[in-house]
Amino acid sequence: MSVAASLVERKPDLQVLLIERGILPCGASTRNAGFACFGSLTEVLADLQKMPEEEVLQLIEDRFRGLGIMQSRLGAAATDYVHAGGYELITEKEKYALEKMEDINKLLYPIFKQQVYGLASEKINLFGFNSHIVKELVLNPLEGQIDTGLTIKSLQRYITARGVAIITGAQVQALDESEKDVMVKTQSATQEVVFSAKQVIVATNAFAQELLPEVEIIPGRGQVIITDPIPGLAIVGSFHMEEGYYYFRNYKNRILFGGGRNLDFETETTTVFGDNEKILADLEKRLREIILPGKEHQIAMHWSGIMAFGRDKKPVTRWMSPRIYAALRMSGMGVALASKLGESAAAEFLQKI
Repeated sequence: MSVAASLVERKPDLQVLLIERGILPCGASTRNAGFACFGSLTEVLADLQKMPEEEVLQLIEDRFRGLGIMQSRLGAAATDYVHAGGYELITEKEKYALEKMEDINKLLYPIFKQQVYGLASEKINLFGFNSHIVKELVLNPLEGQIDTGLTIKSLQRYITARGVAIITGAQVQALDESEKDVMVKTQSATQEVVFSAKQVIVATNAFAQELLPEVEIIPGRGQVIITDPIPGLAIVGSFHMEEGYYYFRNYKNRILFGGGRNLDFETETTTVFGDNEKILADLEKRLREIILPGKEHQIAMHWSGIMAFGRDKKPVTRWMSPRIYAALRMSGMGVALASKLGESAAAEFLQKI
């Protein structure tokens, strides 16, 4: 939808059809925690160990720019954006990161023109965390959160108002490219329909290999739980732990808590939605012992979402063939990256058509 939005913003007379396999979007875009974030301190440090510095900085800037594009396009009310800051819980194991915090702030200053990370450890007790485990709290004042479902609905309304057609319940089975066009073969519950297009953009993220087997995609399933409403819940903001592998927030006085993929990478490398009992048990344990110690709570429901990763965190935005373009692989940062990827894809796409 972000690619479609950028296309019709740049070229209003362009005929754009969006084919959605579900009755409702069912990928990570509707199953994420709604974090408007661009990277916690320990996550940035981990990325710098695996990727060149200039690539890490570009990725952080793209995430931040993407969040800005989304907000300028839809507005705060249409996403229920809350600018409450992002935090990272620092245990004894992550204390090393505090020694690097000033260096990271200097590294990021050219992008943000201000300090990104600072200590806010006085809020550990205010939020009610277990201070025997949570030793420090790092604040990023530039982050916030959105309502995922509302944002998707608003984005649908935005693009359809500008002439984009959306067909739901149509699973794309194959793309057959010729010199003149691409035949898009779809299957619904009742019929097979073939569409013809001059060009096609594949933006199915973790599920892209079904159509583009040559793209390197490592799917990553994420488990999420949410509690019943908790009276007097004092936690405000978006929170990360352990290089971003764990994340939680207050959503309407409930704790929405996800992550733990690092406990079982092998099982979670899948495009099949489902439960991982080991990870769900770990989330409930951390919720009970670290986030809500001594506070009564009940788990209301849980679900999973599928993300897309590669050998590094760089997204894929390129022509796969003369008429098929790919925009995908956002490494769990789709909320931030989708709008920026959409801009980049639309600009490159329109140069060629």
